Amino acid sequence: MYHLFKPFARLPLLAATASVVVLAGCASQVPLDDKKATVSSASAAANAATASQIAAAKAALGKVKPSIYFDYDKFEIKTEYQPPIPAFANYLKADVKARLVIEGNADERGTTEYNLALGQKRAEAVSKALGVLGVPANRVEAVSNGEEKPRAKGSTEAAWAENRRADPLLK
Repeated sequence: MYHLFKPFARLPLLAATASVVVLAGCASQVPLDDKKATVSSASAAANAATASQIAAAKAALGKVKPSIYFDYDKFEIKTEYQPPIPAFANYLKADVKARLVIEGNADERGTTEYNLALGQKRAEAVSKALGVLGVPANRVEAVSNGEEKPRAKGSTEAAWAENRRADPLLK
């Protein structure tokens, strides 16, 4: 009977040896505290670089007039009104948490429905220009105010010109 159980007599020794080999293979040669310190100092350096990039982009943004104006019944962005677009694009690229809402506006001439559609086209034109400069579409929202939020009151060409615009607003 003894010879039947002899092969199983070494099982506990074999199991203990296997456990030691497996645990030794899992042991790290780098102390965890040092690894955390290296990662956190690298993160701090990256955040500092990002903070300075955000500050520089925000300063550049402050140097441009943010509104983009349009001709009567148009939604093409004229050359003289393009400077805010790259400034906003650079800021959005620097600050990955920032979002932008572009409010399209129209003057009082035309129906409410037409002016809402025109305001939307103006906001979308600015949104597409930002997209061409590398800003992801999911960070920009184009909305229309139509004629509901005039900047200038009155029925003069000067008032109408002031109200035909798109306003980028950081969120």
